[in-house]
Amino acid sequence: MLDSSIIERLREKHADLTEKLSDPEILGNHKKYSGLAREHSELEDMLKVADEYQDITARVEEDRKMLESSEDKELIELAESELEELEPKLEILEEKLRLMLAPKDPNDRKSAIVEIRAGTGGEEAALFAADLYRMYSRYIENKGWKLDVLNSNPTGVGGFKEIIFSVEGADVYGSLKFESGVHRVQRVPATEASGRIHTSAASVAILPEADAVDVDINPNDLKIDVFRSSGPGGQSVNTTDSAVRITHLPTNTVVSCQDEKSQLKNKNKAMKVLRARLMDKAQKEQQSKLATERKAIVGTGDRSEKIRTYNFPQNRVTDHRIGLTLHNLEGILGGELDEVIEKLNHRHREQMLASETAESTVN
Repeated sequence: MLDSSIIERLREKHADLTEKLSDPEILGNHKKYSGLAREHSELEDMLKVADEYQDITARVEEDRKMLESSEDKELIELAESELEELEPKLEILEEKLRLMLAPKDPNDRKSAIVEIRAGTGGEEAALFAADLYRMYSRYIENKGWKLDVLNSNPTGVGGFKEIIFSVEGADVYGSLKFESGVHRVQRVPATEASGRIHTSAASVAILPEADAVDVDINPNDLKIDVFRSSGPGGQSVNTTDSAVRITHLPTNTVVSCQDEKSQLKNKNKAMKVLRARLMDKAQKEQQSKLATERKAIVGTGDRSEKIRTYNFPQNRVTDHRIGLTLHNLEGILGGELDEVIEKLNHRHREQMLASETAESTVN
């Protein structure tokens, strides 16, 4: 049974936020107002579930008392019938509310930078990187988010050695963050005459997009080079030095962008990627200093982890972190990622909640 004091604290916080949102000073601060309004909306969603939970809890308690005190056969049968219906609902609502109360990553609501790179497997790995790009593109389109390619290094036969793109929308990072890691494909390449199955890989990195206020970059720490863009095979894409390479000297982080014909646009896109990488680096360094850092069941997101296998001969996709196997390879590569992503996020919330419960018990 969920502690009723938790729900009361939610109500108090909701009332406090409602009052703050009518404060003229906050109304005049768009960023602060947006953040509080988002938190207020999340609390409203929680309280709707909490209200239903408390209503059903009261009805269950009433029915149980009736079973203990009543001798009326019809009333007893009625109470038993209602309990049979209400008790499973109560368990589902309690679990839902617990998961909603689990600690949230402050980056979850942000837009994201997605980086896909071909790994082992040569040209086949580059083709698989292109498959992953199409998979995410269709998923992003289905979600109504906006995709913008920041940099790409295509091969001559339709693959990508590397492709980096931004995704703008609500809850993008929270939805995609567990896609980070090594994705493995098992299939017969089109160029394989003997029909032998090959295993290739591509790495995916999902970074929360950093605002200028998130990362303070000193212009003096940047080395900016411009050069002429080039396409597959080295042929010239344009005749001006529009491509941009930015090196962050303190960390030796290098970002290149050449997809735009405008040098300014390429520079802006490169800075967007640089901010995201530096914020990700800073957050990872901070986390590594915590002796009791949690390791969620879905993995750390480290790029060395083989997180998922796409097996063409068996029409199978397996996510190794949660033991999920789906025989819908074509659909998943076509952007049908909702089931996989929802299960990964659900397991992560369960793990975070278990960690919080364990910590509160120790303390």
